[in-house]
Amino acid sequence: MGSDDMARSLLVRCFLVRCFLVCFLGRSLCALAVLVSLCTLASAQETWPNRPIKLVVPLTAGGGVDMMARLTAQHLSDQLGQRVVVVNQPGAGGTIAANMVAHSEPDGYTLIFQSVSSAVVNALVYKNLHYDPINDLIPVTLAGSFPLVLLANPDLTAKNLGELIRLLKANPGKYSYGSSGVGTMPHLAGELFKTMAGVDIVHVPYRGDSAIMADLFAGRVSMMFDGPPTQLGNIRSGKVRALAITTAERSPVLPEVPPMADTLPGYAIQYWTAIFAPAGTPTEIVERIAAETNKAMKHPEVLRLYGELGVVGIGSSPQELDRFWRQQIDYLGKIVKDANIKPVE
Repeated sequence: MGSDDMARSLLVRCFLVRCFLVCFLGRSLCALAVLVSLCTLASAQETWPNRPIKLVVPLTAGGGVDMMARLTAQHLSDQLGQRVVVVNQPGAGGTIAANMVAHSEPDGYTLIFQSVSSAVVNALVYKNLHYDPINDLIPVTLAGSFPLVLLANPDLTAKNLGELIRLLKANPGKYSYGSSGVGTMPHLAGELFKTMAGVDIVHVPYRGDSAIMADLFAGRVSMMFDGPPTQLGNIRSGKVRALAITTAERSPVLPEVPPMADTLPGYAIQYWTAIFAPAGTPTEIVERIAAETNKAMKHPEVLRLYGELGVVGIGSSPQELDRFWRQQIDYLGKIVKDANIKPVE
């Protein structure tokens, strides 16, 4: 064998040895990495929770969603043996809180109590988010739901939805409705009403419910959509008139108020709340949170207090919430498209 052949043979042997070592060591390192990950995951699941859990609410304290979150957190604390601390992080339609949770460590210690507005509508109407609302947060469990109520100034001549539609058709562009902002659920409820009833009514966006209520009481806007948790007192005192609710079934706390679907077949909008976690949170922890929330939703005190707010406590598996959530994205997305609601910068 010539020197060139020997050199080539040596190079080939060295290459083969190198490939073997890379493959062997690569498999060993991969196996080691998998083993370490499994041990770490098992350890986390065995000890979780061993410190307080933060439940972020993307709204100010004192509102209906905040009250629901605090009631849920109280019972989860008892069941998990660790404090579940509610942290209010309002701003930018809930995107500030969602962004913070989406980029938190996916260890089960930071969760978000989202409403349909931040869980669905933000993905449809906000253009430049610093997180992916569909992929950066994963569904855990559906907490509760309630209808919105179509509220009118008591001086409005219409006493029911049928009379209101006739009034609006006879006076196109004369009447207005207020909402808590472009792309919010009350806005979508109003736009669906306009489309299905074929009426021309002016949308007036506000920065918060208190400003809307002041103008509604004064008659500067004619009507608004809002939830029972914040409006039951005003309805019962006669400060506003409840014309209809947005769900297909009547509300236990407002049994005398008919569904909008009685007059506009197919009309349906519901406001719901759910717990989400950062993507990558271990499945076992997500399942545990869902199971404990389901227990909380069946507790007599939770059922009673939720009921007093006009809320139906639900509880669901992560898989059930995922299916429902994606259906809502499609359904509400069509409303946004049909109403030509432009993305918010």
